[in-house]
Amino acid sequence: MLYLKIHETEKGAIVAMCDEKLLGRELREGKRELDLKRYAGFYKGDLVSAGAAEAAISGEEIYTANAVGSESVSVFISRGMASEAEVATVEGIPFLQLYKTL
Repeated sequence: MLYLKIHETEKGAIVAMCDEKLLGRELREGKRELDLKRYAGFYKGDLVSAGAAEAAISGEEIYTANAVGSESVSVFISRGMASEAEVATVEGIPFLQLYKTL
């Protein structure tokens, strides 16, 4: 299961996804930091399956997306919205940040 929160903006949706088990953790490696404790409110939306998350974002005009954890990152890869080459890691946890180019 993963948390999905869609923040609607005038430029499009900001999609936040985080694997359930990771929310509340602070991940640090070198200069990379993902504070899923401090920013839990950004990610903590509905608790859904990967399939439900895929369905929820399929009709969205996505402006930016942040995905943390293997299950969340896989949603974007399986939808063809990202590739494995775009995935970074911190403490061995995969994460992805997507930005719409104008």
